[in-house]
This record gives sequence, C-alpha cells and structure tokens, in this order.
Amino acid sequence: MTNNELIEKIKRLKEEKDAVILAHYYVDDEVQAIADYVGDSFYLAKVATNIEKKVIVFCGVMFMGESAKILNPEKIVLLPDETADCPMAHMAQIDRIKELGAQYEDLAVVCYVNSTAELKMHSDICVTSSNALEIVESIPNKNIFFIPDQNLGSFIKDKVKDKNIILNDGYCHVHHELSKESVLKAMEEHKDAAFLVHPECRKEIVDLAEYAGSTAGIIDYATKSDKKEFIIGTELGVMYELRVKNPDKKFYPAYDKQLCPNMKKITLERVADALENMRYEVKLTEDVIEKANAPLKRMLEY
Repeated sequence: MTNNELIEKIKRLKEEKDAVILAHYYVDDEVQAIADYVGDSFYLAKVATNIEKKVIVFCGVMFMGESAKILNPEKIVLLPDETADCPMAHMAQIDRIKELGAQYEDLAVVCYVNSTAELKMHSDICVTSSNALEIVESIPNKNIFFIPDQNLGSFIKDKVKDKNIILNDGYCHVHHELSKESVLKAMEEHKDAAFLVHPECRKEIVDLAEYAGSTAGIIDYATKSDKKEFIIGTELGVMYELRVKNPDKKFYPAYDKQLCPNMKKITLERVADALENMRYEVKLTEDVIEKANAPLKRMLEY
C-alpha cells in the first residue's frame, strides 16, 4: 500500500473510530503530517486533557501513551507500536526515592514527564523541559530529587542556586551521546549558524549553545530569530517542523545520528493497523491512574 493510500485509510478510520492522532516532534515526518496535533510532551499533555474523541492514538513512546491514559482514564489510548519505549523513563529507583525521603523531611520528588507511570506514582510533581525551571523555582521545597534525567536536572541546578537539587543518574542516550567534538565540527562547517540545543544534552554541550530549551522552545527560537542558519542539537525529527515553519532558513544537524530508534518505530502502517484493529491499547490499573495522576495534575496547575 502506498503512503497516499495509507493516509486515506487513516483518515477514514479516524472518522469511523471517533479518533484523534497526537504526534511527538521526534516521530517520522509523514506521521507528523497526518497528526491532528503535533508537539513536545508538555503541549501534548495539555492537549490530551481537552480531547473529546473516544480514541487517542498517541504517536510517541510508551510513557507518553501512559500519560495520556492517566489524564484520560475513560478514553481508549492506542500506541501504534507497543515496543516503542524510552530507556530513560525507567532510569530511577524507587528505593532511592524512599532513602532520600527518609533523609530530608521536605524532599520534593520532581519527576520529568519522560518517566514510567510507576515512577510518577512515587513523585510529588511532574515537569517537562518547557516548564521544569519555572516549577522548580515555584515550589516551596528546598530539597529536590530530580528524576530521571541527570542532564536536565543539572541544567536546572545551575540556574536555581538557593535549593539543594539532588541529581539522578538517568539520561536520554540520543542527547547524552552528542559529543563536543561533533558540535565544534558542525560550528566550524557552518560559521554563521546559531547552535540550538535541548537541555537533555550534557553541560559541556549546552554551554556551547546560543539557546537551550525544549523542542518547542527550539522551534520557537529559530522561527523568531533574524538569523537564517541553525545547528540543531536534538532528535532530528524536529527538522520537519522547523522546515515547515521556516522554509527560507537552513538547519543542520549537530550530529547526523541523533535519532531515537523507538520513536522511529511509529510508522503510517502502524498507525493504520492500530486504528483498524484497535490494537496496542495502553492499559493501567485504577490505582496506578489515581496515584500517577496527582503529580501530572499539579504540573498542569502550575
């Protein structure tokens, strides 16, 4: 079946199933093109709370589908590939949370939304890369355990000097493996280009950037900038939206292998299959939904 045939099939199935398609910036271009809403995890979390359709097809990785289900327990949430997972989402230990909770009376567990439902259950508030700094500054707690990403946690710690931010050892391999050498090479090849980076990258990379922020922040910065060339330090799926919004500007990868293999599992074929067969439904127990919903709701309130 050709892409055009798949697109027509997906459109028909959406109507039949009363479905809406959400897609993260990191999935393939053609999947972003057929989605009803495209964005970063913060935007999609907000959108998910206002969906009127019966079925949500979440084109992303498992923690995103879980978050959509937690925020919409009465809806059917489908993940087009049940093996599309995020390794970083698992990179924190509940025993460590309990250990630090016993050590610090006012400890707040601040959980990056890129985490499993189980980790959210043991957290006080969720954050995304778009709102992490604002939320950490706003909450009254002085002692904060930031999970699971050490690099975003370090980025926040550098900016919030009056709190004791305890870092975890998790990371996103796509961002963590971006090397200083690759960035400097790209900067040498494109001398007029501004370097824009995601704070999931290591500090030595972030320090080279003209701008560091969420995926949506990177898109917004490049769109508003007077500059015409940019080096991009995040997953390369974002190039689609950057080029759609800025056809007169040039975008170069800081490293041409900044690709998330799990995000790339989401294809048009998988979306059509999920809708046609109502396959790969995200299912969580009532207990998990109730406990994991609280930190997500607090994030949206902030």
